Amino acid sequence: MTSKSVVIVKPSSLGDIVHTLPAVHFLKLTFPLADFFWIANSEWVPILQDNPDLKGVFAFPRSRLRNPTSFYRFLRWCNELSVLKPELVLDFQGLLRSAWISRSLKAKRVLGLSNSREASRYFYHERANVDEEKHAVERYLELAKLAGANIAGPARFPLPQGRMISSLELPDRFVVLHPFSRGTDKSLTTGEITQLVKALAPRHVIVVGRSNEDVFVDRNAISLVNQTDLDQLIWLFRRASFIVSVDSGPMHIGAAITASLLSIHTWSDPRFVGPYNPDAWVWKEQQICQVRSLPAKGPWKMSRARPDPMQIARFVHERLLL
Repeated sequence: MTSKSVVIVKPSSLGDIVHTLPAVHFLKLTFPLADFFWIANSEWVPILQDNPDLKGVFAFPRSRLRNPTSFYRFLRWCNELSVLKPELVLDFQGLLRSAWISRSLKAKRVLGLSNSREASRYFYHERANVDEEKHAVERYLELAKLAGANIAGPARFPLPQGRMISSLELPDRFVVLHPFSRGTDKSLTTGEITQLVKALAPRHVIVVGRSNEDVFVDRNAISLVNQTDLDQLIWLFRRASFIVSVDSGPMHIGAAITASLLSIHTWSDPRFVGPYNPDAWVWKEQQICQVRSLPAKGPWKMSRARPDPMQIARFVHERLLL
Protein backbone atom coordinates (compact mmCIF):
# COMPACT_ATOMS: atom_id res chain seq x y z
CA MET A 1 0.00 0.00 0.00
CA THR A 2 1.63 3.26 -1.14
CA SER A 3 -0.54 6.11 -2.36
CA LYS A 4 -3.78 4.14 -2.01
CA SER A 5 -6.74 5.19 0.11
CA VAL A 6 -7.98 3.55 3.30
CA VAL A 7 -11.39 4.07 4.93
CA ILE A 8 -11.89 3.67 8.67
CA VAL A 9 -15.45 2.71 9.63
CA LYS A 10 -16.03 3.63 13.27
CA PRO A 11 -19.19 5.73 13.61
CA SER A 12 -19.51 5.60 17.41
CA SER A 13 -19.37 5.85 20.34
CA LEU A 14 -17.25 8.78 21.51
CA GLY A 15 -15.07 6.63 23.77
CA ASP A 16 -14.63 3.98 21.07
CA ILE A 17 -13.55 6.60 18.56
CA VAL A 18 -10.89 7.78 21.00
CA HIS A 19 -9.79 4.14 21.44
CA THR A 20 -9.38 3.77 17.67
CA LEU A 21 -7.05 6.76 17.28
CA PRO A 22 -3.81 4.87 18.13
CA ALA A 23 -4.56 2.14 15.58
CA VAL A 24 -5.08 4.69 12.82
CA HIS A 25 -1.95 6.58 13.91
CA PHE A 26 0.17 3.43 13.60
CA LEU A 27 -1.34 2.76 10.19
CA LYS A 28 -0.42 6.25 9.01
CA LEU A 29 3.13 5.89 10.37
CA THR A 30 3.49 2.59 8.54
CA PHE A 31 1.91 3.81 5.28
CA PRO A 32 2.65 7.56 5.18
CA LEU A 33 1.70 7.93 1.49
CA ALA A 34 -1.76 6.42 1.91
CA ASP A 35 -4.81 8.67 2.29
CA PHE A 36 -6.95 7.81 5.33
CA PHE A 37 -10.63 8.67 5.58
CA TRP A 38 -12.93 8.10 8.56
CA ILE A 39 -16.69 7.51 8.69
CA ALA A 40 -18.10 8.75 12.03
CA ASN A 41 -21.47 9.85 13.40
CA SER A 42 -22.08 13.53 12.74
CA GLU A 43 -21.86 14.52 16.42
CA TRP A 44 -18.34 13.06 16.76
CA VAL A 45 -16.82 14.62 13.64
CA PRO A 46 -15.26 17.54 15.60
CA ILE A 47 -12.94 15.19 17.47
CA LEU A 48 -11.49 14.01 14.14
CA GLN A 49 -11.17 17.34 12.39
CA ASP A 50 -7.62 18.61 11.94
CA ASN A 51 -6.31 15.10 12.69
CA PRO A 52 -2.97 14.97 10.82
CA ASP A 53 -3.44 11.25 10.14
CA LEU A 54 -6.62 11.82 8.12
CA LYS A 55 -7.28 13.09 4.63
CA GLY A 56 -10.94 13.62 5.42
CA VAL A 57 -13.94 12.67 7.55
CA PHE A 58 -17.37 11.59 6.30
CA ALA A 59 -20.31 12.25 8.61
CA PHE A 60 -22.74 9.37 9.04
CA PRO A 61 -26.20 10.97 9.53
CA ARG A 62 -27.43 8.48 12.12
CA SER A 63 -30.01 10.89 13.61
CA ARG A 64 -31.78 11.07 10.23
CA LEU A 65 -32.00 7.30 9.85
CA ARG A 66 -34.39 6.36 12.65
CA ASN A 67 -37.79 5.96 11.00
CA PRO A 68 -39.43 3.27 8.81
CA THR A 69 -38.03 4.74 5.60
CA SER A 70 -34.50 4.95 6.99
CA PHE A 71 -33.30 1.76 5.30
CA TYR A 72 -33.79 3.20 1.83
CA ARG A 73 -32.05 6.44 2.79
CA PHE A 74 -29.24 4.39 4.28
CA LEU A 75 -28.82 2.49 1.00
CA ARG A 76 -28.72 5.76 -0.96
CA TRP A 77 -26.12 7.15 1.43
CA CYS A 78 -23.97 4.04 1.02
CA ASN A 79 -24.29 4.26 -2.75
CA GLU A 80 -23.02 7.84 -2.70
CA LEU A 81 -19.88 6.70 -0.87
CA SER A 82 -19.25 3.83 -3.28
CA VAL A 83 -17.44 6.21 -5.64
CA LEU A 84 -14.50 6.19 -3.22
CA LYS A 85 -13.50 2.59 -4.07
CA PRO A 86 -10.62 2.50 -1.56
CA GLU A 87 -7.86 -0.06 -1.51
CA LEU A 88 -8.73 -1.09 2.04
CA VAL A 89 -11.60 -0.71 4.52
CA LEU A 90 -11.23 -1.40 8.23
CA ASP A 91 -14.46 -1.94 10.17
CA PHE A 92 -13.66 -1.20 13.82
CA GLN A 93 -17.37 -1.16 14.74
CA GLY A 94 -18.26 -4.78 14.04
CA LEU A 95 -22.03 -4.43 13.51
CA LEU A 96 -24.21 -5.29 10.54
CA ARG A 97 -24.68 -1.65 9.57
CA SER A 98 -20.96 -0.85 9.68
CA ALA A 99 -20.14 -4.03 7.76
CA TRP A 100 -22.72 -3.10 5.11
CA ILE A 101 -21.13 0.34 4.81
CA SER A 102 -17.72 -1.30 4.51
CA ARG A 103 -18.72 -3.57 1.64
CA SER A 104 -20.63 -0.76 -0.08
CA LEU A 105 -17.35 1.09 -0.50
CA LYS A 106 -16.30 -1.56 -3.05
CA ALA A 107 -12.83 -1.94 -1.58
CA LYS A 108 -10.43 -4.63 -2.71
CA ARG A 109 -10.06 -5.73 0.91
CA VAL A 110 -12.41 -5.39 3.90
CA LEU A 111 -11.13 -6.33 7.35
CA GLY A 112 -13.00 -6.67 10.63
CA LEU A 113 -12.73 -8.06 14.16
CA SER A 114 -13.24 -11.63 15.34
CA ASN A 115 -15.74 -10.45 17.97
CA SER A 116 -17.95 -8.70 15.43
CA ARG A 117 -21.71 -9.14 15.88
CA GLU A 118 -25.00 -9.26 13.97
CA ALA A 119 -23.62 -11.46 11.16
CA SER A 120 -21.18 -8.71 10.17
CA ARG A 121 -18.37 -11.28 9.99
CA TYR A 122 -19.74 -12.54 6.66
CA PHE A 123 -18.95 -9.20 5.04
CA TYR A 124 -15.20 -9.33 5.72
CA HIS A 125 -12.39 -10.83 3.71
CA GLU A 126 -10.38 -11.36 6.91
CA ARG A 127 -10.86 -10.85 10.63
CA ALA A 128 -8.32 -9.92 13.29
CA ASN A 129 -8.32 -12.37 16.19
CA VAL A 130 -8.95 -10.29 19.33
CA ASP A 131 -9.07 -11.15 23.02
CA GLU A 132 -12.21 -9.96 24.84
CA GLU A 133 -10.13 -9.76 28.02
CA LYS A 134 -8.05 -6.95 26.52
CA HIS A 135 -8.70 -3.21 26.54
CA ALA A 136 -10.50 -1.85 23.47
CA VAL A 137 -7.36 0.06 22.40
CA GLU A 138 -5.41 -3.20 22.24
CA ARG A 139 -8.18 -5.00 20.36
CA TYR A 140 -8.25 -2.27 17.74
CA LEU A 141 -4.48 -2.37 17.41
CA GLU A 142 -4.82 -6.02 16.35
CA LEU A 143 -6.93 -4.93 13.39
CA ALA A 144 -4.29 -2.38 12.41
CA LYS A 145 -1.68 -5.11 12.68
CA LEU A 146 -3.68 -7.38 10.38
CA ALA A 147 -3.70 -4.53 7.85
CA GLY A 148 0.10 -4.48 7.98
CA ALA A 149 0.76 -1.73 10.51
CA ASN A 150 3.79 -1.75 12.78
CA ILE A 151 2.17 -1.27 16.21
CA ALA A 152 5.38 -1.14 18.25
CA GLY A 153 5.74 1.83 20.58
CA PRO A 154 3.48 3.91 22.82
CA ALA A 155 -0.10 4.58 21.82
CA ARG A 156 -0.74 8.11 20.54
CA PHE A 157 -4.08 9.91 20.58
CA PRO A 158 -4.13 12.79 18.07
CA LEU A 159 -6.80 15.12 19.44
CA PRO A 160 -7.68 18.70 18.52
CA GLN A 161 -6.57 21.59 20.70
CA GLY A 162 -10.16 22.56 21.39
CA ARG A 163 -11.91 25.90 21.21
CA MET A 164 -11.65 28.57 23.87
CA ILE A 165 -14.71 29.57 25.87
CA SER A 166 -14.34 33.31 25.39
CA SER A 167 -16.98 34.21 27.98
CA LEU A 168 -15.24 32.23 30.75
CA GLU A 169 -12.48 33.64 32.94
CA LEU A 170 -10.54 30.59 34.12
CA PRO A 171 -9.15 30.39 37.67
CA ASP A 172 -5.39 29.90 37.98
CA ARG A 173 -5.86 26.27 39.04
CA PHE A 174 -9.08 24.32 38.84
CA VAL A 175 -10.60 20.85 38.85
CA VAL A 176 -12.95 19.76 36.07
CA LEU A 177 -15.75 17.49 37.28
CA HIS A 178 -17.59 15.44 34.65
CA PRO A 179 -20.21 13.50 36.65
CA PHE A 180 -22.59 12.30 33.91
CA SER A 181 -22.78 9.23 31.70
CA ARG A 182 -25.41 7.70 29.44
CA GLY A 183 -24.69 4.32 31.05
CA THR A 184 -27.18 3.19 33.70
CA ASP A 185 -26.05 3.97 37.26
CA LYS A 186 -22.69 5.37 36.10
CA SER A 187 -23.52 9.03 36.75
CA LEU A 188 -23.06 10.68 40.12
CA THR A 189 -26.30 11.63 41.85
CA THR A 190 -27.09 15.28 42.47
CA GLY A 191 -26.33 14.70 46.16
CA GLU A 192 -22.94 13.17 45.37
CA ILE A 193 -22.10 16.06 43.05
CA THR A 194 -23.01 18.62 45.72
CA GLN A 195 -20.97 16.81 48.39
CA LEU A 196 -17.95 16.42 46.15
CA VAL A 197 -17.91 20.06 45.05
CA LYS A 198 -18.14 21.25 48.66
CA ALA A 199 -15.42 18.85 49.77
CA LEU A 200 -13.10 20.11 47.04
CA ALA A 201 -13.23 23.68 48.41
CA PRO A 202 -11.27 25.91 48.40
CA ARG A 203 -10.26 24.41 45.06
CA HIS A 204 -12.10 25.91 42.11
CA VAL A 205 -14.32 23.39 40.33
CA ILE A 206 -15.88 23.55 36.87
CA VAL A 207 -18.75 21.09 36.40
CA VAL A 208 -19.36 19.98 32.81
CA GLY A 209 -21.38 17.42 30.87
CA ARG A 210 -24.93 16.77 29.75
CA SER A 211 -27.83 16.24 32.13
CA ASN A 212 -31.61 16.58 32.32
CA GLU A 213 -31.42 17.29 36.05
CA ASP A 214 -30.73 20.61 37.71
CA VAL A 215 -27.25 20.87 39.17
CA PHE A 216 -26.62 23.24 42.08
CA VAL A 217 -23.02 24.04 42.98
CA ASP A 218 -21.29 25.81 45.85
CA ARG A 219 -19.49 29.14 45.61
CA ASN A 220 -16.19 27.48 44.74
CA ALA A 221 -17.71 26.05 41.53
CA ILE A 222 -18.97 27.07 38.12
CA SER A 223 -21.61 24.98 36.37
CA LEU A 224 -21.23 24.67 32.61
CA VAL A 225 -23.63 21.74 32.45
CA ASN A 226 -25.28 21.63 29.00
CA GLN A 227 -23.24 24.68 27.99
CA THR A 228 -20.14 23.26 26.29
CA ASP A 229 -19.62 21.46 23.01
CA LEU A 230 -16.95 18.85 22.35
CA ASP A 231 -14.29 21.34 21.25
CA GLN A 232 -14.81 23.50 24.34
CA LEU A 233 -14.68 20.46 26.61
CA ILE A 234 -11.30 19.47 25.17
CA TRP A 235 -10.05 23.02 25.68
CA LEU A 236 -11.08 22.87 29.36
CA PHE A 237 -9.49 19.46 29.87
CA ARG A 238 -6.18 20.72 28.50
CA ARG A 239 -6.12 23.52 31.08
CA ALA A 240 -7.38 21.70 34.15
CA SER A 241 -5.10 20.91 37.08
CA PHE A 242 -7.05 17.70 37.62
CA ILE A 243 -10.04 15.91 36.06
CA VAL A 244 -12.59 13.78 37.92
CA SER A 245 -14.97 11.89 35.65
CA VAL A 246 -17.31 8.95 35.70
CA ASP A 247 -16.83 6.18 33.13
CA SER A 248 -17.83 7.94 29.90
CA GLY A 249 -16.63 9.10 26.50
CA PRO A 250 -15.32 12.44 27.83
CA MET A 251 -13.34 10.52 30.46
CA HIS A 252 -11.42 8.77 27.67
CA ILE A 253 -10.70 12.12 26.05
CA GLY A 254 -9.36 13.40 29.37
CA ALA A 255 -7.17 10.31 29.86
CA ALA A 256 -5.76 10.77 26.36
CA ILE A 257 -4.76 14.31 27.28
CA THR A 258 -3.43 13.95 30.84
CA ALA A 259 -2.60 11.46 33.59
CA SER A 260 -4.03 13.91 36.15
CA LEU A 261 -7.38 12.18 36.01
CA LEU A 262 -9.51 9.98 38.25
CA SER A 263 -12.10 7.76 36.57
CA ILE A 264 -14.99 6.57 38.74
CA HIS A 265 -16.31 3.07 37.99
CA THR A 266 -19.44 1.82 39.74
CA TRP A 267 -20.26 -1.44 37.91
CA SER A 268 -17.96 -1.22 34.86
CA ASP A 269 -14.57 -2.93 34.85
CA PRO A 270 -11.72 -0.41 34.52
CA ARG A 271 -9.38 -3.09 33.17
CA PHE A 272 -11.35 -3.23 29.93
CA VAL A 273 -13.17 0.10 29.67
CA GLY A 274 -11.16 2.36 31.97
CA PRO A 275 -8.52 4.95 31.07
CA TYR A 276 -5.82 3.56 28.79
CA ASN A 277 -3.26 5.96 30.22
CA PRO A 278 -1.19 3.81 32.65
CA ASP A 279 -0.48 6.83 34.89
CA ALA A 280 -4.13 7.86 35.24
CA TRP A 281 -6.16 6.83 38.31
CA VAL A 282 -9.33 4.83 38.84
CA TRP A 283 -11.84 4.51 41.68
CA LYS A 284 -13.40 1.08 42.08
CA GLU A 285 -15.09 -0.45 45.13
CA GLN A 286 -13.80 2.18 47.59
CA GLN A 287 -10.22 1.81 46.33
CA ILE A 288 -8.14 4.21 44.28
CA CYS A 289 -5.14 3.05 42.28
CA GLN A 290 -3.26 3.82 39.11
CA VAL A 291 -4.21 2.05 35.90
CA ARG A 292 -0.82 0.34 35.83
CA SER A 293 -1.63 -1.30 39.18
CA LEU A 294 -4.93 -2.87 38.11
CA PRO A 295 -4.90 -6.69 38.13
CA ALA A 296 -4.35 -8.04 34.61
CA LYS A 297 -6.34 -11.23 35.22
CA GLY A 298 -8.51 -12.91 37.79
CA PRO A 299 -11.99 -12.22 39.14
CA TRP A 300 -13.13 -8.69 39.78
CA LYS A 301 -16.07 -8.24 42.09
CA MET A 302 -18.59 -6.37 39.96
CA SER A 303 -20.53 -4.64 42.70
CA ARG A 304 -22.45 -1.41 42.25
CA ALA A 305 -20.73 0.33 45.15
CA ARG A 306 -21.27 4.09 45.15
CA PRO A 307 -18.29 6.43 45.43
CA ASP A 308 -17.57 8.33 48.63
CA PRO A 309 -17.30 12.05 47.71
CA MET A 310 -15.12 12.74 50.76
CA GLN A 311 -12.65 10.00 49.81
CA ILE A 312 -12.39 11.33 46.27
CA ALA A 313 -11.97 14.92 47.44
CA ARG A 314 -9.17 13.93 49.84
CA PHE A 315 -7.41 12.12 47.01
CA VAL A 316 -7.64 15.11 44.68
CA HIS A 317 -6.35 17.48 47.38
CA GLU A 318 -3.40 15.16 47.95
CA ARG A 319 -2.56 14.95 44.24
CA LEU A 320 -2.67 18.72 43.84
CA LEU A 321 -0.31 19.20 46.78
CA LEU A 322 2.41 17.06 45.15
